Amino acid sequence: MARTLQPEELIDSAVVDPEGNKLGKVGNVYLADATHQPEWITVKTGLFGTKESFVPLSGAHTDKDGVHVRVDKDRVSDAPRIDADGHLSPEESTQLYQHYGLPVPRTSPDGRMDRGTDRGKAAMGGRDKRDDRAMTRSEERLNVGTEQVETGHVRLRKYVVTEEQQVTVPVRHEEVRVEREPVTRGDGTAEIGEAEQDMVLHAEKPVVRKETVPVERARLRKETVSDEQTVSGKVRKEQFEVTDDDRGRRRS
Repeated sequence: MARTLQPEELIDSAVVDPEGNKLGKVGNVYLADATHQPEWITVKTGLFGTKESFVPLSGAHTDKDGVHVRVDKDRVSDAPRIDADGHLSPEESTQLYQHYGLPVPRTSPDGRMDRGTDRGKAAMGGRDKRDDRAMTRSEERLNVGTEQVETGHVRLRKYVVTEEQQVTVPVRHEEVRVEREPVTRGDGTAEIGEAEQDMVLHAEKPVVRKETVPVERARLRKETVSDEQTVSGKVRKEQFEVTDDDRGRRRS
């Protein structure tokens, strides 16, 4: 036996067509005049859910994914545009029945089809748009940004160190060599006495001179490197708790 759909369970539920396409979320629930059971829902469609389309609940069922209806997404998109202003006129309801190929029921004596509101009558578990008995649920969220902070100083400095260097240099020097050769009688007269001959000797010696030459250039340059950091924080949020004398306490 199919379970009767409860209006308060339908509000804000996802609506799914037979192909598994999500049509939107339930905005309002309309009740049948004769049975006072849910007969129509409006589905919030369009950008930011600004439009509402009427969808029949005939043959619909609910599960963890939402409300499964028997009409497809294209049929809902082409549905007549009717304002969800609190009730359906006989002409509007007839137009919807004909669009979805459903039999048109007999209207109530006053010619109107009442609906359940979307946010707060007792039978609906929601509240009417004109009802001030509202409760807003709030929660904290982490807003994460970045700021530039000083993390340190870097300076470039040069200083002088003294080290020992050894370089091998080739050098030359002069030496005295005595050369002897025999003298014949016909080469002149000979005298006995003292004689002296002076000769200057030369030698090369290493001479060290210093010069300063550039060998390397260094500079400081900054560059930006991107990486990722994970931040965490505790946030608070409010929850709704509905207390029903018949059904007990439920959280949402």
